[in-house]
Amino acid sequence: MALGARPDGVRRHNRSALLRRLHTLGPGSRTELAAELGLNRSTIKALVDGLTEAGLVTERAVAPDGTAGRPSLLVSPRPESLCVLAVDVAVERITVAVVGFGGRILVGRHRRAQRGDTEPGAVVDLVAAVAGALSLGGLRPAEAAVSVPGIVRGADGLVHEAPNLRWSEVPIGARLGAALGLPVAVGNDADLGALAEHRRGVARGVGDVVYLSADVGVGGGVITGGLPLRGSTGHVGEVGHMVLRPGGRLCYCGCRGCWETEVGEQALARALGLPSDASRRRLVTELRAIAEGEDTDRRLGEYANWLGVGVVNLVNLLAPELVVLGGLLAELPPDLVTNVESRARDRSLVGRAAARSVRIRPAQLGGQASLLGAAELAFERVIAAG
Repeated sequence: MALGARPDGVRRHNRSALLRRLHTLGPGSRTELAAELGLNRSTIKALVDGLTEAGLVTERAVAPDGTAGRPSLLVSPRPESLCVLAVDVAVERITVAVVGFGGRILVGRHRRAQRGDTEPGAVVDLVAAVAGALSLGGLRPAEAAVSVPGIVRGADGLVHEAPNLRWSEVPIGARLGAALGLPVAVGNDADLGALAEHRRGVARGVGDVVYLSADVGVGGGVITGGLPLRGSTGHVGEVGHMVLRPGGRLCYCGCRGCWETEVGEQALARALGLPSDASRRRLVTELRAIAEGEDTDRRLGEYANWLGVGVVNLVNLLAPELVVLGGLLAELPPDLVTNVESRARDRSLVGRAAARSVRIRPAQLGGQASLLGAAELAFERVIAAG
């Protein structure tokens, strides 16, 4: 125990560490938990007994693996015992879900939205109504968090700007908190996608990750040294507004040639020869058809070039081990992704040194990444409280 540390503070710290371990990695024996957390057996026993009494975990005997001795007791989280409300506000849909201890979605609802039909007041009313309906099953979330495709001030959940939602200076955290009667955290959708893929998806166990997501806009989230990069004010990852093609198309931000204008949803529609307002479903259908045998380079060669240019810049800047492609980028044909990966290795200065190991992979969590990231953001505060 550190000099001057209070016993109750140490117990709370150890309890939070155990909750975090079970939430993130799942079941483990008492012996495994003690070793991983650096605690002695009596401390683990006391902690597990306390969590069992509180109904947060269960224990069951596991048959020995051929070695002598009594069966081990496997400690498992009880998803329904501790849950949070996760909300993903996107341009064409709003998703509300209750996510349980251990990261499993217990129940959820999707609502389609027309573009421009996501006025903040309507979003608050819809989320409150859906959350009320979900809670009828007896689930009582401890906290809530919402994912938004915009620039978010994490300290108080103010959305400075979410252009594709037509939001500006919206205190969505406070407004949702008042409607739900819960503390509400707010995060950028790409940042939360990165968090979810790092904890539960393709980037699990990888220390340095860049997550890229392209839908209506293009965003990025960064994990460095195993921790989210959030910037001094929570604003980070606006990679869609790197200017890569000076004199290119006008972006809504006022600049020309932003990466978003070359690899965002409308750029992909142009590359596929589809109308600029083509639905996501139609874009995905077309991409899957190409992946099944069409000439990818002929139809998406220029698109792949600009995707590669941006990825090379990010590799030079951040030297990640893994680049995760989310949103529509996760649907790109595998040979296109392989081409971009080769370019990132061969054309970046870092690539000729450390980035030979850089990998590019599609997101594993698909369209649920930002939603699950919002759940993780809410659980951070629940678990920290012990």
